[in-house]
Amino acid sequence: MNISSATLANTQRTIDSYEGCADDYSRIVDQFPWPSLEAALRQVATAAGKGGQILEIGSGAGTDATRRFLELQAARGKKGELLNVITDDLGGPYDAVVALCVLIHVPRDQTGPVLEKIVAALRPGGVFLVSMRDGDGETSGAYHMSYWRRDDFALCIKQAGLALEWDAHRVNRDGDGWHTFYARRPK
Repeated sequence: MNISSATLANTQRTIDSYEGCADDYSRIVDQFPWPSLEAALRQVATAAGKGGQILEIGSGAGTDATRRFLELQAARGKKGELLNVITDDLGGPYDAVVALCVLIHVPRDQTGPVLEKIVAALRPGGVFLVSMRDGDGETSGAYHMSYWRRDDFALCIKQAGLALEWDAHRVNRDGDGWHTFYARRPK
């Protein structure tokens, strides 16, 4: 995968920003997911089956690129591993991959390659749950943010080799729109 120095710098700036605000961020994030996300996570668990292998990207309780989030989760008794979805191998095969509120930090030009890595990490028939911010373009301040319209990201999922099974839209307490997608790697 060809990753430009600008992409690497933006990615590191985002990671560094989260390192600096992880404690505050952890306090403001809802302890429990929205009911619709909770239902989606239950669907992932059912699809993975008892003993299934699930890669959770960007949660701190699964994998995260930010050491401080991993430390906070460890203090809660949860184990996580350091993983940068842009630069690292994802391992696998997994029965499911979950990436909620994290691929928004992947630059648009790296979204296709990252999705292809996720597909390669899934077993045939494995499922992928992802949420993306609604909007257009990207910003590069302290946090690199990519915004996607529903149809555009659905096309990215399809081009990566996944079959979209359903998607949903919600608006969070700050008025931001989010798209959630549930897709499967064909058998």
